[in-house]
Amino acid sequence: MAKAKAKKTTINVQGLAVTIISQSQDDFISITDIARHKDAERSDYILQNWLRNRSTIEFIGLWEQLHNPSFNSIEFDGIKNQAGSNSFSLTPKRWIESTNAVGIISKTGRYGGTYAHRDIAFEFASWISAEFKLYLIVEFQRLKEDENRRLSLEWNLNRTLAKINYRIHTDAIKENIIPPSISREQQQHIYATEADVLNVALFGKTAQQWRKENPGKEGNIRDYSTLEQLLVLANLESMNAEFIRMELPQGERLRNLNAIAIQQLRSLVGNTNLKKLGDGT
Repeated sequence: MAKAKAKKTTINVQGLAVTIISQSQDDFISITDIARHKDAERSDYILQNWLRNRSTIEFIGLWEQLHNPSFNSIEFDGIKNQAGSNSFSLTPKRWIESTNAVGIISKTGRYGGTYAHRDIAFEFASWISAEFKLYLIVEFQRLKEDENRRLSLEWNLNRTLAKINYRIHTDAIKENIIPPSISREQQQHIYATEADVLNVALFGKTAQQWRKENPGKEGNIRDYSTLEQLLVLANLESMNAEFIRMELPQGERLRNLNAIAIQQLRSLVGNTNLKKLGDGT
């Protein structure tokens, strides 16, 4: 399964460009860039000096033990016992390879350099300069606030789009499926059934199944959708409306919509856990 693409952002901290890579809902800050605040020409040397400290080893080792179930604690103990001695040296590459660490990563090519999870990067920034750390946190928080505002606006826009397209969807149901002279309760049942065609096609479950799985949550399954899911939902509503007007059977519509949902989600986010209906996979 393909991994979601990493997103690169750059912030300016006291005139220094610091790169941030966001992947798998975590932020990794370039400690190579942070090291340049102390010595622009010898950032690798600065990193190795930091990694020589016993307190550094204890901190990053504890972080791994808390967040990384695959962390090699035996190798870590050996490194920790050597830390602080005059002959001890450690590079980010050796740390990663020896302990299977995930809090520090080394990249080549376009995003080349050494990156650390924000928790570790802030600790490194403290070692470089307390003042620089404070400015780094301020700029990082500003970046996150800007991203959250943008995502909120985009989410609300897609939620509105889905609601507008749902009107197209319900009109198609009213005109082509609901027979005359049935009760309001029967009409609502038909609308709910067709809404669940979309839910199953996109989310793999009905609204009732989602409520049973999430008894403590308010709202419905669509209130907890991602931006990408809401965009695909809006598309599915329009397409199902057309399928209804084409008088396609519900089962056939569901399979077609599910295949479309999988294809579009893969295009938008690079992967999907949604299974194709009807093929047993």
